[in-house]
Amino acid sequence: MAANDPHADAGFATAGPDPADADVGVVLIHGRGATAGSVLGLADEFERDDVACVAPQAANRTWYPNPFTAPTESNQPHLDSALGVVERAVGTLTDAGIAYRNVLLLGFSQGACLTTEYAARNARRYGGVVALSGGLIGETIERERYGGDFDGTPAFVGCSDSDPHIPESRVHETTDVLDDLGAAVDERLYPDAPHGIFADEVDAVNDLVAGLGD
Repeated sequence: MAANDPHADAGFATAGPDPADADVGVVLIHGRGATAGSVLGLADEFERDDVACVAPQAANRTWYPNPFTAPTESNQPHLDSALGVVERAVGTLTDAGIAYRNVLLLGFSQGACLTTEYAARNARRYGGVVALSGGLIGETIERERYGGDFDGTPAFVGCSDSDPHIPESRVHETTDVLDDLGAAVDERLYPDAPHGIFADEVDAVNDLVAGLGD
């Protein structure tokens, strides 16, 4: 583990066919304290079995040390290193011939924050962007960090309206940025729900996965 690139040695857990044999893929990003294997379990919920799935593993099970609403510099160099891991995970699929428009990015909790941050900094037509209990990173939203054009990419942003880790205001701010960058955002807030993944969210993810490759 290099001091300036703590996730340099991140490995990937995989499920489904080899990317070279698949037309569609999903990158899954785990939350703080979790593992690639745990988030990869979501692939068991997919209602199709032809999806190449890649889930990177954070060093020490944490993508960055401080809350996602802390000043961005306080989470460096971990944040930039983590964004590089997501880039490599996406590249694992696209280098094998899967088009970006057939790649869905999905994260939960800290992984959802990393997913939206990566996607908004690298907006293009993806197969989908899914944030389950997370949002854009930083003490405030720095709009100049984000650019590109999602070109109608479907995005799902789901969270409890009383999540102890994710301010409702940041959920709305995240939706606004994704929308401004051209995503078609489905935002859903769940009243008085715990921090977790809900059946309604799994159904929404399945709808997006079903549409990959269309």
